[in-house]
Amino acid sequence: MTAAENRAATERLIAFIEKSPTAFHAVAAAAQMLEEKGFRRLRESERWTLEAGGKYYVTRNQSSVIAFAVPEREEARHSFLIAASHTDSPTYKLKSEAETEACGRYIKLNVEGYGGMIAPSWMDRPLSLAGRAVIRKEGVIEARLVKIDRDLVLIPNVAVHQNRSINNGYNYNPAVDLMPLFAEKERKGALKKLLAAELDCAEEDILGADLFLYNRTKGTVWGAADEFYSCPRIDNLQCAYTTLCGFLDAVCAGETRSVPVWAAFDNEETGSATKQGAHSQFLWDTLERYADAFGIRLPEALASSFMVSADNGHARHPNHPELSDAQNAPNMNGGVVIKSNAAQKYTTDAVSAAVFGEICRRAGVPVQVFANRSDMAGGGTLGSISNTHVALPTVDIGLAQLAMHSSYETGGTADTGYMTDAMKAFYRSGLRFSDDGVCSLD
Repeated sequence: MTAAENRAATERLIAFIEKSPTAFHAVAAAAQMLEEKGFRRLRESERWTLEAGGKYYVTRNQSSVIAFAVPEREEARHSFLIAASHTDSPTYKLKSEAETEACGRYIKLNVEGYGGMIAPSWMDRPLSLAGRAVIRKEGVIEARLVKIDRDLVLIPNVAVHQNRSINNGYNYNPAVDLMPLFAEKERKGALKKLLAAELDCAEEDILGADLFLYNRTKGTVWGAADEFYSCPRIDNLQCAYTTLCGFLDAVCAGETRSVPVWAAFDNEETGSATKQGAHSQFLWDTLERYADAFGIRLPEALASSFMVSADNGHARHPNHPELSDAQNAPNMNGGVVIKSNAAQKYTTDAVSAAVFGEICRRAGVPVQVFANRSDMAGGGTLGSISNTHVALPTVDIGLAQLAMHSSYETGGTADTGYMTDAMKAFYRSGLRFSDDGVCSLD
């Protein structure tokens, strides 16, 4: 891709991210993309009628989604090619009773951390609220998405004159330092009024809400040759978006030789152990219902299937290269990253790495490798967790980025296209596994 094409692809990614301040909104944005390509929504509470050539998706909790397409050819329906990512990012969540007075003058919002964020990156910048609210309407309890699309709150730092240790490893206390300023005292109760106006309902009809802070700073492309971009929630909406784009490209071209499956789970940042997380039965339930519809034995189908777990990784840092492994450190704009870990925090083994690397090679997509320094513990992701429920050969991949878990992260503009192309090639591949680790790539 040319520099102009990389910029255009990245701007489309940024637009998707800006539509997706929370996992709920990310699923809604993905569902819109799926429906525009002819996918039909299924509901877990209803019987599924699936047809050859059909394209379907199903959501859980409004914050996780799985999509799949049924091949026209019967012989292609007996194995799966799956890509899984996640929809959530570290942030702060409002507590049920959120408004609290400060100094007899102000109203703050009482929040708690969701995931492992870089706390100072949330300070001294415009923030707002988004999520879902539960309302009572005509005798029915209804969950609605809400996004307050204006600068609403801010977490103020303490001046250096009053906190001389601020630049010497200051330890932020989330119960003290990270409470956002919302209003003056006279406007107590303004939060519920604001929500009622957004939802077009009476205050007393708001029964509850899952509301999160989001960074209002717009995404931007920058660098001497537009080679970088910065945006909130790159981890992991970049992987969610690019794997979806590759999935849609392959499905709409009619070039799949297995059942293509795209999944995006919630709650990876807090361990995945929820009904909508990768540690749930959501993926198994979906594949089982597909298999039942076509008389396929799911364990046998999984034995010849393959999964990609897509979650971004750490790029070599220009100011701190010593924090990366000397030989296994990727760079932004260097292509798709294959991640491995001896303690099995990643699912990658020699076979799965070789298979996916060969798919990328044939597609002309550059590949890098990542491993942590041996004296540093790294994070895990959803691949190993999902494999405890749906066991199949899996590789952990991602794209290299800086400032992971900051409220404003940085990546390379070429990498969006690389991942999209890699995933399109993955879904088009005639990949088949055997029990002894041999794989054919027709």
